[in-house]
Amino acid sequence: MSSDGNKKQFWKRNAAKVPGSIQHVYGAQHPPFDPLLHANLIKAGNKPPPATPGKPKKATTFQEFESITSDAWDVGDDDDELLAMAAQNLNIEVVMETANKVIENHSKQQERQRQDDTTELEQREEDTQEEVAEDEEEDEEDEEDRVEEGDVTSPEVSFASQSSPYTDGRLVKSHSEAPIGSPKDAAGEHAALHRQRSLPHRPPVIPLVARMADQNTSGTPAMTEREASRLDKFKQLLAGPNTDLEELRKLSWSGIPRQVRPITWKLLSGYLPANAERRESVLQRKRQEYFGFIQQYYDSRNDEHHQDTYRQIHIDIPRTNPLIPLFQQASVQEIFERILFIWAIRHPASGYVQGINDLVTPFFVVYVFEYIEEEVENFDVSSLQEEALRNIEADSFWCMSKLLDGIQDNYTFAQPGIQRKVKALEELVSRIDESVHRHMQQYEVEYLQFAFRWMNNLLMRELPLRCTIRLWDTYQAEPEGFSHFHLYVCAAFLVRWRKEILEERDFQVM
Repeated sequence: MSSDGNKKQFWKRNAAKVPGSIQHVYGAQHPPFDPLLHANLIKAGNKPPPATPGKPKKATTFQEFESITSDAWDVGDDDDELLAMAAQNLNIEVVMETANKVIENHSKQQERQRQDDTTELEQREEDTQEEVAEDEEEDEEDEEDRVEEGDVTSPEVSFASQSSPYTDGRLVKSHSEAPIGSPKDAAGEHAALHRQRSLPHRPPVIPLVARMADQNTSGTPAMTEREASRLDKFKQLLAGPNTDLEELRKLSWSGIPRQVRPITWKLLSGYLPANAERRESVLQRKRQEYFGFIQQYYDSRNDEHHQDTYRQIHIDIPRTNPLIPLFQQASVQEIFERILFIWAIRHPASGYVQGINDLVTPFFVVYVFEYIEEEVENFDVSSLQEEALRNIEADSFWCMSKLLDGIQDNYTFAQPGIQRKVKALEELVSRIDESVHRHMQQYEVEYLQFAFRWMNNLLMRELPLRCTIRLWDTYQAEPEGFSHFHLYVCAAFLVRWRKEILEERDFQVM
């Protein structure tokens, strides 16, 4: 039997034995499969045989999918090589033909819209003129009737007893006095409407990191009464001599206000003690201990024993949230390198594994907010004092370490923790939504093929960072949030999009 035909069986037999191969395909170093790029590649040079008339297109199997994307199984560490290989197969004629069709269709759509706008505006102007004429005639008749009846005490202009909706509460004679607008205004309105509709639709831009307005800080928009009340509850709870951690978890489950998130995360992760008097001394001791590790171990990063670990960290750091300028600053990348290298040295059972680099970012962003008020995406960390940067680095290290203590088996040899969690997810989905589970079985979709990254990166590659931070509020509030509760969040993903999953019949797309 050919190696192509046995690829799926190889997965089932060796997934637990060859962690490198699993991580190589599903780890952080490769982007997810792009169906659009794959379709263009087939059009360009790898056209399948024509389908038999009258028969529906057969859905691709795992073997067919693997054979037409075999380059993704053997590619090296450099992602650019994969992109270059794909680009070589693109047919420029197909690309240009598609682009011309898009431009032509867009032009026709604009012309139809322009004609519709003109007709709509003309009809609206005619209706307005008819209404104005009718109102004036009615006003004149009413005034003549009042004069004939002797009601001459009222002024020449009779005011409506109710305010017009056009004047924000001011009284007007009739609709004819409402600010309808001159012909120039109407023409300007038409031009603006046309410009707006002729532009291509742009989806709303959602910031990757929460902005000040999203985090209930001072400024606009102001906090609602509910948000202000929640913030007061957090402050009262944190102000006591001994913080009730159980009550703090209950409050935090529904989200933590930005102002108190740093200290709340430190308390919930176990980094800080519940006793308020001891917190400052613990912070000083732990921060000094971390920088003692730096002095002791960081110079060994180029030693033969550690250089492979450091090299992999150095490669992965620029890939961490590449679209956020904050994480592309050299000083931030150096901080991340130190945090990850020291953690790897102190945890030889697992060492550094791709995916751990993502887990630093939520802590780093939250603890940066301890010292700034502006948006964090483009914030220049060099403007912070050196002591503040050192504190952020040490606090991020210890809180990430506390998180990883609960899921370290995700990153030991063969990554047994991830494989157990993927299996648990499969069992959970089979119980709560048997239709989805059977559908994926029918089309040979293995849970490991899509859920490995969900467990390895804790959904950080699937969600904007601002959403991850909010999700981690709840994870930290759960006793085993990052290990057990995370399974239910992953299952909720599948249930939420069950309709789209059940409608799909193609392995690649699923």
